[in-house]
Amino acid sequence: MTFSLKRLPELLPDPSLLLLSLFLLNILGTQEAALYRVRPLIHLAQYCLHRLAAASPRLQSGTDYQHQCKGKPGIHYQYGAGGDKINLKPVELLTAQDFLEHALAAERRKIRLEHEHVFKNLMQECAMDNEVLDYVCNKKEDAVSTDHTHVQSIELVLPPHANHQGNTFGGQIMAWMETVAAISASRLCCLPPTLKSVDMFKFRGPSTVGDRLVFNAIVNNTFQESVEVGVRVEAYNCEEWAKGQARHINSAFLIFNAANKTGELLTFPRVTSTTKDGLRRYYGAISRRRIRLARRYVLLKKEDNCIPLSWDQSNQVYIIKSNIAALSALAAKPGWEITSTLAHIKMFSLKERDALSVKVEMQVQVSSELAFSLLSDFTLHVHWDPWCSTCRVIKSVTREDKIYHITSPPANGNKPNDFLILVSQRQPCKAGDPYIIAVRSVALTSVPPSNKNYCRNEIQCAGFLIYGDGNSSLVSYFVQGTPGILSCFAANLAGLSKSIEETACMCTQYLELETSKDKCIQLNNTESSTVP
Repeated sequence: MTFSLKRLPELLPDPSLLLLSLFLLNILGTQEAALYRVRPLIHLAQYCLHRLAAASPRLQSGTDYQHQCKGKPGIHYQYGAGGDKINLKPVELLTAQDFLEHALAAERRKIRLEHEHVFKNLMQECAMDNEVLDYVCNKKEDAVSTDHTHVQSIELVLPPHANHQGNTFGGQIMAWMETVAAISASRLCCLPPTLKSVDMFKFRGPSTVGDRLVFNAIVNNTFQESVEVGVRVEAYNCEEWAKGQARHINSAFLIFNAANKTGELLTFPRVTSTTKDGLRRYYGAISRRRIRLARRYVLLKKEDNCIPLSWDQSNQVYIIKSNIAALSALAAKPGWEITSTLAHIKMFSLKERDALSVKVEMQVQVSSELAFSLLSDFTLHVHWDPWCSTCRVIKSVTREDKIYHITSPPANGNKPNDFLILVSQRQPCKAGDPYIIAVRSVALTSVPPSNKNYCRNEIQCAGFLIYGDGNSSLVSYFVQGTPGILSCFAANLAGLSKSIEETACMCTQYLELETSKDKCIQLNNTESSTVP
């Protein structure tokens, strides 16, 4: 769609255009305004907004945007310092898609409001993580010091860079920030990086024509195929420049990827830092990434394409083979990144274009054979898994493949969930191979999802891989995210909960307790056999 300024007066009264303009102002104006081609759209959005609010035409950097979701949805704007809030007409929700978008907006707003509190908690958690601290403080041979990525640039604000009031265009500042951040990121990959996203872009104060803007960019952290660069912008007028008094006007964190000629994403080297400020930035990048993963869960709720396969005699062999193959393929994917550690438990995440997967690793003092025997029988999960209220076998297809019906307790005031899953267990084919317990949802006509007391959820791909090492074993649990499943992980990814780590602890304790019982039984049997 193209807009003409000549048609502006006749287009302004159209409510749909006003809503589009608000969207452009909030989205394009903060993340993609660095591209000059969207500047006319931002001007149009601002003009429509001012006409709608009947307020001063100058939008200050101190504008406070608040989305209220009490009762009828509405948007409230505050102009300048001490300005009165302007109440806009509530948006009327007509279609199911409208209600879905409004619900998603409410969840995103909740994440934004909790951002500062969550970020502080995550920073404290990272500071207490001895494994991360040991890696950062002790320079590795393949690690690059973040000091080598520092880039500084100075720009003079000229009239073409500002609006009719002399204030610097936000899009112009973003363009300069992207340039200096790209140079910083390129010092790690030696290739032109590609901007992936912008996080926490904030206008802290205005700048005007004649100001000197100093841009400082430095790599905060790398996450295999992505790198976060922090950019700080300070402004000086002539008098402030002489005195060395800076005004902090902008900050942002830019995330980049780099690809080779074939389009394959490159892996960034690990970075290290020994300064106090470097450690703060290193931990901050980890915390922000965990918050972004939680936001990713919100976006995945928008569309759920997980449709369970209908189980019948003709396709059961195919479903069983695909169940095993899907878990093996998920575990073999590159790019798993650690998000949290707790004793002998580690939590990883894999962020893909259309999916978010989670892996939990547990080091247990249990033989792999016993761990496989206990974990493959899902009726025993009720003894340690708080998300498993009841479990019963619906159908035994073979000795190694069974269909279970599982119910879970309600969460956040919602109805309890139930699952109909196929569990396929396989022993190692050769030395070094893991024990496999693959899980996916199926559909049975005898157990339809029509029970009003439960909400049927689906599992696209999940399961356990168990590697043996003498009397101990490494148990890895995988789950490929669907909205019903990720709701259990979102709080953990954002640092709001430790429920997944706590569940893994209960699993470890259960396995080790059963091992102790098994040893006692074997000891008693041995003593009984030696008695004449």
